[in-house]
Amino acid sequence: MISVVLADDQALVRAGFRALLDAEPDIAVVGEAADGVQAVELVRSKRPDVVLMDIRMPGVDGLEATRRIAADAELAGTRVVILTTFELDEYVFEALRTGASGFLVKDTEPVELLRAVRVVAAGEALLSPSVTRRVIGGFMAGTGRGPTPEPSSQLEQLTEREKEVMVLVAEGLTNDEIAGRLMISPATAKTHVSRTMIKLGARDRVQLVVLAYEFGLIRPGWLTG
Repeated sequence: MISVVLADDQALVRAGFRALLDAEPDIAVVGEAADGVQAVELVRSKRPDVVLMDIRMPGVDGLEATRRIAADAELAGTRVVILTTFELDEYVFEALRTGASGFLVKDTEPVELLRAVRVVAAGEALLSPSVTRRVIGGFMAGTGRGPTPEPSSQLEQLTEREKEVMVLVAEGLTNDEIAGRLMISPATAKTHVSRTMIKLGARDRVQLVVLAYEFGLIRPGWLTG
């Protein structure tokens, strides 16, 4: 059974999501929150598999709540999916940067919402790296903001091969495609991706894409698609 916490300041929105999710035999809503503080408290007590998190809530917003959840090692098994009205909401970038596993626009079709919950609960990133790249690149290009380089010591943790793999992940390549590009086995490619994530503390491939921008390994406009 996939456990879900709903965090949205609009009761009608929460009710709609609950009705949809609870109708599924493999999904159960275990709690609702109207603001970020309640959301974090619920996650700490219920330890859900997935949190559907609205960004704009009174008091502590969804962005800060996501940051707190992602920073808590005891909540490593919980995945946050951001709910937003606009695909290129500037806050989406920050949410992905702080540990969200993906985002959904609020007018997503019901079947897509259900698929998203199952995908994230299975430990996968909700967004393909190529979609994440467009979101990040579009935000940065639209605001004139470039990546903020992280301390070089973080990059120094990676081998040259791991840096190369990180760029390929940011291009949107799967493990099999990375293996073909680098002429290595898919198992070896998977190992390189996993080690890179562990060294950088990235929760999933989506965060690797974000970090590739943060480190300046990729810049808006370098890649298309």
